[in-house]
Amino acid sequence: MAKLSKLSRSIAGKTALVTGAASGMGRATAHLFADEGANVAVTDLTEDGVQKVVDEIRKAGGSAEGWVLDVANKEQIESVVTTIAGHFGSLDILINNAGFSHHMSVEDDGFEENWQRHMDVLLTGHVRMVRAALPHLKASGAGRIVNIASTEGLGATPEIAPYTSAKHGVIGLTRSLAVELPKYGITVNCICPGAIHTGITARIKDEHKEIFSRRRIPLKRYGEPEEVAHATLSLVLPAASYINGVALPVDAGLTIKNA
Repeated sequence: MAKLSKLSRSIAGKTALVTGAASGMGRATAHLFADEGANVAVTDLTEDGVQKVVDEIRKAGGSAEGWVLDVANKEQIESVVTTIAGHFGSLDILINNAGFSHHMSVEDDGFEENWQRHMDVLLTGHVRMVRAALPHLKASGAGRIVNIASTEGLGATPEIAPYTSAKHGVIGLTRSLAVELPKYGITVNCICPGAIHTGITARIKDEHKEIFSRRRIPLKRYGEPEEVAHATLSLVLPAASYINGVALPVDAGLTIKNA
């Protein structure tokens, strides 16, 4: 009997570029996409970090190549994206994941420099990646862009104003591009992770994580990077062709819990 469904849930053979892929959610996304049959371009700041993930993927039987990329560097973005598309012969999926966070009060010396670095990496970097990838995503005919924002883009926490502001900007950018790029068959969505075990949260003491989880998170625990990666995967599937402009919280209910 023939299947009733017509849309594919496979990204096998697609080319996906993941920024910040040497650790955390980026690494998990690169691994998952490779497991699902995609050719993965692993990018991050250091050659050692990139090569480690590439080696892991290849050892597991996946397809991956690595490039050093600082998303705050416009010229490097343009060069690396062009090289990636040429190497694989296509670029179908862009995952803007690279990020960092640095606590600082608005009253502190150095705040403006800290602000600018956050904007360069977390917001302007996204725009530049999209602009560099756009010709290749257009050629794909069904390109997918997923920007990694944060639940900070849906609320706020003291003393991380640059991070919070940039993540609000990522959601705004996503929505703007989602109404501009569908004419090329491209969808644009973003993921808003909540409390996830990553390098950014590693500096938080375990007992503080436990207290926060009990008080604020309905599932009573931090999430794992792979749980975010699966949500990202769901937005790039061919079958996700009618999902566009969403800001999807992956936060175990954090943002809807009143008390």
